[in-house]
Amino acid sequence: ALEFDGTDKVITAVEGDKYGIGYISLGSVSGRITAAKVDGVEATIENVKNGKYVVSRPFLLVTKGTESELVKDFIAFTESAQGQKIVEEKHYIATVENPVEYKSSGMSGTIKIAGSTSVTPLMEKLQEVYAELNPNITFEMQSNGSSQGIKAAIDGSYDIGMSSRELKDEEKAQLNEYTLAMDGIAVIVNNENPNTDLSSDIITKIYTGEIIKWSEVK
Repeated sequence: ALEFDGTDKVITAVEGDKYGIGYISLGSVSGRITAAKVDGVEATIENVKNGKYVVSRPFLLVTKGTESELVKDFIAFTESAQGQKIVEEKHYIATVENPVEYKSSGMSGTIKIAGSTSVTPLMEKLQEVYAELNPNITFEMQSNGSSQGIKAAIDGSYDIGMSSRELKDEEKAQLNEYTLAMDGIAVIVNNENPNTDLSSDIITKIYTGEIIKWSEVK
């Protein structure tokens, strides 16, 4: 098995290897690879919402718990009607029920954000719209993986960490967490691979090394 620290690297690896298999954010699926069905269910936003497609994960924003007023305002924007609309436009699943309209705060300053490469495309759009509403705000962002984002929030080097995985218990004890969105996880294969409907059991056996050849997939 190979490990990659970014979504595009996973896509590129599977795209270039007809025997490859990987997993990425559902929102990152493109014609470069094929998203396999899982237990006969297509990987779509609607199927994640209705519970038929069960492979999903949260997109989290985490903070040390001593947020500045500016950071609080930005998080409020992500949870607002405008913010949650962006979540859905990016093909993720909104998590805030009855979100309220956001009104410009007129604040100024810099917000430092680090973490998940999967959350980054959504975060970039949220930053863009927030900065349009608050022209005196700037962002510094590092797209360096969930664990690094969590670590940066814990040690205070960044205001907000982005994570595309659940927090571990020891991390939960040190952080505040906000669920930005839910994301379906697409199991991807090369476009030449005829195996485009995989059972949960088969996927587990592939990732635990029990199955190492496509000829063993029934």
